[in-house]
Amino acid sequence: MMASPDITVTTPRLILRRARMSDLENLHRVFTQALAMRYWSVPEHDHIDQTKAFLEGMIRSENADDFVIEHQGRVVGKAGEWNLPEIGYILHPDLWGQGLGYEAVSAVIAHLFATHPVTELTAEVDPRNLASRSLLAKLGFHETGRAERTLKWREEWCDSIYLSLPRPLA
Repeated sequence: MMASPDITVTTPRLILRRARMSDLENLHRVFTQALAMRYWSVPEHDHIDQTKAFLEGMIRSENADDFVIEHQGRVVGKAGEWNLPEIGYILHPDLWGQGLGYEAVSAVIAHLFATHPVTELTAEVDPRNLASRSLLAKLGFHETGRAERTLKWREEWCDSIYLSLPRPLA
């Protein structure tokens, strides 16, 4: 079941909404951050055309549950499902350590369980990404497996930890 394309999820400090082309410059500020992109599927964007192509894909997608994260009127990241039941997220490093990632991903999780009949949500994380591992643990995810050499990032092979969050009992 696909959610409405104009769905908006709000939290005390954030607005999670569908992407639009006017988000390009702010989203590019996120995707050019080496720290933020270190554990993403590709290295930081060198050119705005890379971000534009990514953003156009988000906009064209029928997946209404992949949101940009807006904080104080500016897009500062994205969070949502990219291949249900798997979730993903990224946040500008200037905002790390303020609880915004937890706030955004918590809202996404609640939304996904409320709108989709999935039995669990999943996530994949690089074992070295301690902040993301900590966030997922705080959200209740537990490890379900590990694999070596799952992603080649630049010239380096990276490993994966797979995690799951069961649907809460009613």
